[in-house]
Amino acid sequence: MKKNVLLLCSLLFGYQFGMAQQKKDQIKLVVKEAENKVDVLVDNKPFTSYFYPSDAILKKPVLFPILTSKGTTITRGYPFATRAGERVDHPHHVGMWLNYESVNGFDFWNNSTAIKDRSKYGTIKHTGIVESKGGNGKASLAVTADWIDNDGKGNLLLKEKTTYVFHSKGDQRIIDRITTLTAQDKEVVFKDVKDGFFAIRVARELEHPSDKPDVFVDASGIETKVDKLDNTGITGNYRSSEGIEGENVWSTRGKWTNLAGKIKDEDISIAIIDHPKNVNYPTFWHARGYGLFAANPLGEKVFSKDKKELNFTLAPKQSVTFRYRTVITSGKASDETLNKLAADFAK
Repeated sequence: MKKNVLLLCSLLFGYQFGMAQQKKDQIKLVVKEAENKVDVLVDNKPFTSYFYPSDAILKKPVLFPILTSKGTTITRGYPFATRAGERVDHPHHVGMWLNYESVNGFDFWNNSTAIKDRSKYGTIKHTGIVESKGGNGKASLAVTADWIDNDGKGNLLLKEKTTYVFHSKGDQRIIDRITTLTAQDKEVVFKDVKDGFFAIRVARELEHPSDKPDVFVDASGIETKVDKLDNTGITGNYRSSEGIEGENVWSTRGKWTNLAGKIKDEDISIAIIDHPKNVNYPTFWHARGYGLFAANPLGEKVFSKDKKELNFTLAPKQSVTFRYRTVITSGKASDETLNKLAADFAK
């Protein structure tokens, strides 16, 4: 009898422990149509949101904000959730996004409400949620969008279908973005330029230390010009798959680049991984010390110092797919770990 009771207790404990283990890394997607967003929660705590306000507010859908497993925000807040001490440059750098500076001559990258004449700028308009599926350790969100010239009032140049795959395992969060762009009735030319393509704008603490003057904002949103920057707590450092570090990563090629730093006492690593099937793999890195972290496979001329020029072109109805993986680690991510994640992603 005693043995049976002990066995029953053991089985019950094992079942409860197993259930507790299963409950970890539960990813839930909460669609909030009235707020124009889809919240991504891990164990009911915020990870990120797919954010698609009207184009009177933002000229593209984004993931914003993005948090580590410990709840630390790694993206810059400005201009929607400004935090004291942030730079107030480039209001179009919001969260994580994908767009480009010259598509049939229209600038989709730099468009924002701060620009007065937007007739030569393009807008990416969210058009629908195709799928929203949560799960244990993995979830997916499929959405559609239109790339429209003349500030969203002109011709439809591209139709977009994007699938985000969200992963959670312990202190690591992963976002895979798979985007297919399909040209419509006209040929679409992505002119060889600098500003693009897949990007994230990071929090001030993850920038590289700098002594250049800039404009910052206080907790009340008041801007102040600063002649010399205070680098206290500014800890960012890039490292590419080729072993290149710091701001020297800019314009070099690599299958991944990692941005490591600290926010308060938390070590943080953000790595963007390219995919072998992407155009012009391995990508050029448009990674700047002031917090813009971008992969641009289409801007070969500026990065190669005029040695080559791409001008990637889609014929009418032709499609192209881009795939990027972003790994957010609360802690440090080794080259070995990132190489393995890159190899897994390539499969």
